[in-house]
Parts: sequence; structure tokens; C-alpha cells
Amino acid sequence: MAAGDNSSVYQLASETASLEEQLQGWGEVILISDKVLRWERAWFPLALMSAVSFSFLMIYYLDPSVLSGVSCFVMFLCLADYLVPALAPRIFGSNKWTTEQQQRFHEICSNLVKSRRRIVGWWKRLFTLKEEKPKMYFLTMVFTLAVVAWIGQQVHNLFLTYLIVSFLLLFPGLNQHGIITKYVGMAKREINKLLKHKEKKNE
Repeated sequence: MAAGDNSSVYQLASETASLEEQLQGWGEVILISDKVLRWERAWFPLALMSAVSFSFLMIYYLDPSVLSGVSCFVMFLCLADYLVPALAPRIFGSNKWTTEQQQRFHEICSNLVKSRRRIVGWWKRLFTLKEEKPKMYFLTMVFTLAVVAWIGQQVHNLFLTYLIVSFLLLFPGLNQHGIITKYVGMAKREINKLLKHKEKKNE
């Protein structure tokens, strides 16, 4: 293994250990959330979507202003950040973790660190594109933002947010059960069929 690879592995392990330490108070909550998001039981997707739907229905019914909504959301995060680490050990008994639970918690933290690295990598590539190919960067950004703006005009903001949140929460379970891989494979096969059919027509 090269020195650069060793350094990268060491840095990943260091960042993962640091994140584990930061999230230790949330450990049991994270493990339970992980089970729900990965659909370890058949009724978890239904429960998840019911909770999300109820939350968005309440927002729709109360119709808070943007400032009120943001304030309440941040207040909820502050309360959770204060109460969960204090109450979780008493409720769940986090000091009685099994080796399997500790290993899963380590895997979750490692995946979070890798995801953060990917996002930072995409962000850096975007700025590299801006420096190396400014015209392509400009056209890509304008086209993407125009499409997003058009979608925002066609779909109600709250409903669009509901769809995005629902997809993000269902994604781990869809991925875990191979549903995404299945449909992506089907889409690729259909595209290949269309391309081959087009080539035959051109011949």
C-alpha cells in the first residue's frame, strides 16, 4: 500500500473516531434510527412515511411563516441536542452495548465521514471545473438552476419538500433491499435496447 493510501486510511480512522466520540450520547438513538431507515422490519417504511406525512400535514394546517418555521425547527434541534445525550443513557442503557452494536455504530460513523468526504470532493470538483472550464461551468449552473426554478414553479413548495424528505428517508431502505439497484438495472437495459434499436435503424 502506498504512503498516500496509508495516510488516507489513517485520516479516515481518525475522523471516524472523532465523530464516534462526538455522537456517543446519541449512540442508541442512532442505532434505532438506523434499523428504521434500513427497514429491518416490514412495517418500518409505513411507520416512517406515516410520521413524515403527519408532520407535513401539521405544517400545512398550521401554515407558519418562514421565520416561525425556521425558529421552531432550530429550537427543536437545540432541545434534542441538550436532552438526548442526557436522557438516552438512562432510557436505553447505552453502557450495555453489545459488540455487534458497537461495530454497527462504528460503521455508521465511518459511512457518515465517507459521505462528508464525497460532498466536499464534489464541491472541490465544481470549483475545479469553474477554474479549468468556466464556460461549461457557467452553462451547467445556469441550466441546472433554471430547471430547479421551473420545477419550483410547477410544484407547491411544501409538497416538493415532502417528496424530497420522503425520498431521502426511504433511500437507505430502498438501497439496503436492492430496490434501487433493480430499477437502475432495468432502466439501463431499456436504454441499451433503445440505443441498439436506433443503431439498427441508422444502418
